[in-house]
Amino acid sequence: METATREFTRTAADTLSDARIQDSLRGLYSGFSKARERAGEATPGWEEMRDRAKAVKTHTIANLDYYLEQVEARVTESGGNVFFARDGEAASRYILDLVDREGVRRVIKGKSMLSEEMDLNGQLEAAGVEATETDLGEYLIQLAGDTPYHIIAPAIHMSREQAGDLLHPETGDPGGDITELTAEARRQLRDKFIEADMGITGANFVVAETGTLVLVTNEGNGRMCTSMPRIHVAIMGMEKVVPSLEDMGMFLRLLIRSATGQRLSTYVTTVDGPRRADDEDGPEQFHLVIVDNGRSRMLADPHMREALNCIRCGACLNACPVYRKVGGHAYGWVYSGPIGAIVTPMLTDLPASKDLPYASSLCGACREACPVRIDIPRMLLHLRRELAEGHGDRRNKKAAPAEAALVKAWRLSVSNGAALAAVNIVGRVLQWPLRLLGRLRLLPPPLSGWARHREMPRLASPFRARWRRLRRG
Repeated sequence: METATREFTRTAADTLSDARIQDSLRGLYSGFSKARERAGEATPGWEEMRDRAKAVKTHTIANLDYYLEQVEARVTESGGNVFFARDGEAASRYILDLVDREGVRRVIKGKSMLSEEMDLNGQLEAAGVEATETDLGEYLIQLAGDTPYHIIAPAIHMSREQAGDLLHPETGDPGGDITELTAEARRQLRDKFIEADMGITGANFVVAETGTLVLVTNEGNGRMCTSMPRIHVAIMGMEKVVPSLEDMGMFLRLLIRSATGQRLSTYVTTVDGPRRADDEDGPEQFHLVIVDNGRSRMLADPHMREALNCIRCGACLNACPVYRKVGGHAYGWVYSGPIGAIVTPMLTDLPASKDLPYASSLCGACREACPVRIDIPRMLLHLRRELAEGHGDRRNKKAAPAEAALVKAWRLSVSNGAALAAVNIVGRVLQWPLRLLGRLRLLPPPLSGWARHREMPRLASPFRARWRRLRRG
């Protein structure tokens, strides 16, 4: 997928001025985020479950080689095939070779963020293969030639009228309520399911002790992608493994309640390889493609390894005040929101994604919402430090001269009480002319952009001066 991380500021500004998208984003907090809070409060032992999940994920990531070998052994025993791909290119090449060898011409896809990383749809199309997304949100995104806006709600930025236009291109008729639009999408996709030679899905979890693939959906499309075509290919990031079925049950409760606030999704599908002799349906072949694509770099970095604990529930996006204003496309790649601000620089290019670690107020809402307690603010601060020290850019090993001078001046100003009091007096005097003009819109760039949307409070007098006045009554 093409990265547009350098466009964060421009895209965010466009989103802020789009009233329709702002209206759509407001529902994230009142809808998904509040539903998550209610689900957590209604679940006995919720906080203890989060603690245990964090411990299990930390242990699994620390012993990932052992558990991945276990997955390979169990899937192979069940008659499936396992391929370890160093990067997205290797994973795509494996799938395209399989497509060519098996004469595949039609592919149906379940929702997979990893396939977006790989730009799999584009590569299938270039190979002359018709690939159709079957998740309703992803289907709308595909029809629009767009990219996902949210981890679990990829088309949340679209209006009902826009969806109607996409589903009725021949008439341009945006009419119909949600039920009618859903029925039309189902009608269009039905033949795709029947005619497909291959189904490609992601994986919410893969259980090491049994080799079981787990998919969570609310539409049933995932189950049809895994059972109707003669070939099923599942692609998973190497971090998606969990040790046992017992652990999988715990993570399902956390994932579903954190993502949508449901007690259980409509469909939880488990796959244990290709169809057996006594099975009524299922694929003739099952292929599990386990993808690195930069994850080993995160695994090797003790400061960033914790990001691999993510279970892709989207709770941090729904809770984040920044994401709820700038939207998903501002982040410029597959993953958005607080977790995207960490994962994208690590999987793509940190200097090119330099705005993303700063796309946070560090309020900690993401950390509080995360079902596995990932300390996102800590990792954002680490990436900011890496950028300040010129990480990944040999030409910028030190801070810019202007920035260094400002920091030095600030350090001197707070080094003793007398210096701080003097700076305070000068600042208060200089502030008055600007305050007389109302909002502080006449500040030089880059402060002018900050002041356009905020009032600058008056600098308070130093604490010691206020204390002396208080003592005098």
